[in-house]
Amino acid sequence: MKEIWYLKKYFIKYKKRLIIGTIFVVLSNLFKVISPKLLGKAVDVVSENIKTFTNSNVSDIVKNDISKNVLFLVLAFFAVALVSGLFTFLMRQSIIVMSRLIENDLRNEIYIHYQKLDQSFYKRNNTGDLMNRATEDVSKVRMFLGPAVMYSINVVLLFSFVIYSMLSINVNLTFWVLLPMPLLIISIYKVQSHINIRSKKIQEKLSDLTTQAQEFYSGIRVIKSFVQEKFAKEKYTDYSSDYMKESLKMAKIEALFFPLMILLIGLSTVIVVFVGGIKLNQGHISSGNIIEFIFYVNMLTWPISSVGWVATLFQTAVASQKRINEYLKTKPTIVNGDNDDFIIDGNISFNKVNFTYKDTGVKALQDISFEIKSGERWLIMGKTGSGKTSLVELIMRLYDCTSGSINISKNDIKSLNLSKLRSQIAYIPQDVFLFSDTITNNINFSKSKMNVEKVTETAKDVAIHNEIMSFPKQYETIVGERGVTLSGGQKQRIAIARAIIKDSNIFIFDDSLSALDTKTEKEIFSNLNKKINYKTVLIVTHRIPKYFNYDKILVLEDGKILEIGNHLNLMGNKSYYHSIYNKQLNNK
Repeated sequence: MKEIWYLKKYFIKYKKRLIIGTIFVVLSNLFKVISPKLLGKAVDVVSENIKTFTNSNVSDIVKNDISKNVLFLVLAFFAVALVSGLFTFLMRQSIIVMSRLIENDLRNEIYIHYQKLDQSFYKRNNTGDLMNRATEDVSKVRMFLGPAVMYSINVVLLFSFVIYSMLSINVNLTFWVLLPMPLLIISIYKVQSHINIRSKKIQEKLSDLTTQAQEFYSGIRVIKSFVQEKFAKEKYTDYSSDYMKESLKMAKIEALFFPLMILLIGLSTVIVVFVGGIKLNQGHISSGNIIEFIFYVNMLTWPISSVGWVATLFQTAVASQKRINEYLKTKPTIVNGDNDDFIIDGNISFNKVNFTYKDTGVKALQDISFEIKSGERWLIMGKTGSGKTSLVELIMRLYDCTSGSINISKNDIKSLNLSKLRSQIAYIPQDVFLFSDTITNNINFSKSKMNVEKVTETAKDVAIHNEIMSFPKQYETIVGERGVTLSGGQKQRIAIARAIIKDSNIFIFDDSLSALDTKTEKEIFSNLNKKINYKTVLIVTHRIPKYFNYDKILVLEDGKILEIGNHLNLMGNKSYYHSIYNKQLNNK
């Protein structure tokens, strides 16, 4: 229960619905138990007066009284059944609706928690598993919160009411009727452990299947270009087969319950007829009592049958909630600062910063120290794996440095509120991501209000307006998942526009100009030189932009600073920057 116990806060939140639902369960079962008594009474009236009713010497008045009594009991039976059905409806409306509300709250809690977790978490876990825990696992938990809880309460109350009613009629007959029940309880106990193991394995296989499907759908262009459809199909079929095998094993275990329960209930019915007939001949019970017992035994059919179903739901929910709790208990390594009273002016300083990726142990940055003043434009260069992206991700505080300190606007970055920090920095990552939405919404993503004129103006600044206007739906064009309908250069320019429209004091371009031709690059930088004047700008790149004026160059190699200075200083060093400059700009 320790895994499910996590949900107690939701039961407390919706306790009124749970209490009201329980009251309806009580009322529903009370009226349900009364029904067989009315029917049994009607049978007794008929059996006791059958000779009188068929006797021609008896007056019509007496016969009418007997008929009225029987009719009254039959009508009362239907009325009680109707009221019981009404309370059953209200019971479901209270408890099942409660489970849906908790499902919504739990799914939102998971999503909000996912947003708090840092990048290292997402590198360790795959998207399919994240999705599965927030969807399939939550649905499994809801089945426990709703149907399982409702039927558990119903089973206990109905079983108690029925047993009490049966004992009030004849204790000895009740004993014989309930004799098969211990066998049923033992059977359920034996199977429960197997259900728990199977439930966990099924959820794991489903996560694997979801992950594989997500990867294949996302990489469908690569699969097609390498003609690997057959390989993808076979691999997906293998995962699907593993899931099917585990599901079939679970189905076989569950299949044992219902035939076994029907057999035992049928055995109880036979006992009622046989032992009840003996008791009837002995004068201990009436014909109506036998009818009551038959109804009560059949009333126990679903509650007892549901024990196995509820047990399955419970074990499945435990396995699912355990998986959910694993992520909910994961704490973000990036702790949010409480300082939200600051405005970024563009000053950035690194003081003996070292950074090592915990998951891989790779030392990305070593003893990095420099200071960027507000309004300066820096070029950050270096070979692949030199630590350029790691450096700018530390500025965004997507990671925390292992040692040393980073100050922004003379504030320790770790003391700053994350949301306010990131909202004041315009960051274009090298891995451009566009949402499956309109071009307008992608550009205006950082803004709460839509300003169509501003969107259009920004699109012109990044030299993509004319191309957008050539599309049939222009700015209302849906770009598809990850911008799949656009070219690499178009995606990069929309991503740049999305950052420019923020109008922040710090702009970071992380190798986000690689897909642009020289003419487009010149047009963009010509516009940006005016647009982001007096802003702090960091451009991470492998090649030197021809049309951008920069104040300083920082060259990294193996996570260390190789060179730092302005153009003249570094040209005089005749090192990495000198070599790249000559190769790219002078073709030497």
